Amino acid sequence: MIRVLLADDEHMIRTALASLLGLEDDIEVVAECRDGAEAVAEATRLVPDVCVVDLEMPELDGVEVAERLRRSVPTRCIVVTRHARPGVLRRALGVGVDGFLPKSRPASEVAEVIREVAAGRRYVDPQIAADALSAERSPLTDRELDVLRAAAGHASGAEIAVALHLSEGTVRNHVSSILGKLAVSTRHQAVDLARERGWI
Repeated sequence: MIRVLLADDEHMIRTALASLLGLEDDIEVVAECRDGAEAVAEATRLVPDVCVVDLEMPELDGVEVAERLRRSVPTRCIVVTRHARPGVLRRALGVGVDGFLPKSRPASEVAEVIREVAAGRRYVDPQIAADALSAERSPLTDRELDVLRAAAGHASGAEIAVALHLSEGTVRNHVSSILGKLAVSTRHQAVDLARERGWI
């Protein structure tokens, strides 16, 4: 029996998927979570075989959940998303996500992907993979992306400096470089553009 944790902040989608997966003879849904923090807590407590997590959730997104679990729980993670941006796929694979697929897939296909991942294989939706290969890569350095992720939480320059162990002047220099590379005039515009392209 494959023990599965589901995490999605949309109640109807989460419960519908749980009901449909419950019809499979070899899959048992052991937890349904409403946000990323709850998913990490429940996965730590229950140690499911596979966690199926929505990309866009409160508290922690699906990639952050997978990254935390990879460090502490022997489980495998599948990220599902309504907006399959290529940059997000690269980010997900970078933290070791085992599966990545769009929410548009029927439950029977999700069950097959769960079986693949539970058996130790990786699965990436072919269309998303093709889009990722042809997508524009971020012109920002890893450190600039770190600054932009911190800025996405509406942190001040001083807060970003403390969080990333940088001086405020270095943060200002990174922000200036980011704005120039992305041809935008505010941090907010830079964050929006980076999210739209899946860089953060």
